[in-house]
Amino acid sequence: MQTSKSFMLDDFLAGWIGGASSVVVGHPLDTVKTRLQAGKGYKNTLHCVLTIYRKETVAGFFKGMSFPLASITVYNSVVFGFFSNTQRLISQYRYGDGRHPCGMLDLTVASMLTGLVSVGLGAPVDLVKIRLQMQTQTVLAENLQLAGNVSNGTNIPLRSLNMPSQRLYRGPIHCISSILQTEGLQGLYRGAGAMILRDVPGYVLYFIPYTVLCNLLKSDPKSSPHPCSIWLAGGLAGSISWVTATPADVVKSRMQADAQLQRKYRGILHCIIHSYKTEGAQVFFRGASVNAIRGFPMSATMFLTYELSLQFFRSF
Repeated sequence: MQTSKSFMLDDFLAGWIGGASSVVVGHPLDTVKTRLQAGKGYKNTLHCVLTIYRKETVAGFFKGMSFPLASITVYNSVVFGFFSNTQRLISQYRYGDGRHPCGMLDLTVASMLTGLVSVGLGAPVDLVKIRLQMQTQTVLAENLQLAGNVSNGTNIPLRSLNMPSQRLYRGPIHCISSILQTEGLQGLYRGAGAMILRDVPGYVLYFIPYTVLCNLLKSDPKSSPHPCSIWLAGGLAGSISWVTATPADVVKSRMQADAQLQRKYRGILHCIIHSYKTEGAQVFFRGASVNAIRGFPMSATMFLTYELSLQFFRSF
């Protein structure tokens, strides 16, 4: 990721291409992860997959993908462009040469700054994606002000209430418009605090393992890593990052799926305490296996496409 210039735009373009490929690969499992973390009625990962397939067919796994495909490509463009250019700026400042390899401290600072910056764009993207993914979920009695008709807070299918199973949102634009009308601009950043707790350490455990593994897998320290090494290092880095970020990701998903109607969570701390009291500590690791499985192909595709795109752009 090093070049002679301090700032380069091709990192952003390569990140955009990598982001598009990773969304297509990872969205089905992302839908499963969201349903497990913020939905109700799923016993485990396999049960969730089978339930989605039986009720919604294959199309159910790709619900809400149009918005991530359009937005996460931009998001990954910013993340990878910012990270790579920050590395060069740090090297230029500390060593007088933007091509100087970054040390572990340099990588940590660049990764943490990338995680912080990413929330500004990523929080609204994630919120809209999750709201669209959760549309077919059963309605919680506690969110329906049933005037005491049901006291145990069980899941009630829409049909059992003789309510039309209409979607709350017609699409990404309608979702954004509805959130702005009912919750204001701050509504788009619901769960942003939990996202900071997830992404700042998450990107440290994303970029550093990738860099370390790529260096270990190179036959010659001065040569570029082989595509197979990039694919393996990227996949392992993704799995490591996503598994360790799962507790914060659960809190983020729950807060973002928590719609304005009879809201359950007052904030991050309340969400953590309420989830722990009602479902135990294991709730914070719900979806960890999906994250590990999903993180590998998504990140492997992301890094491989990014690095190959950079090589192509810089070959001219």
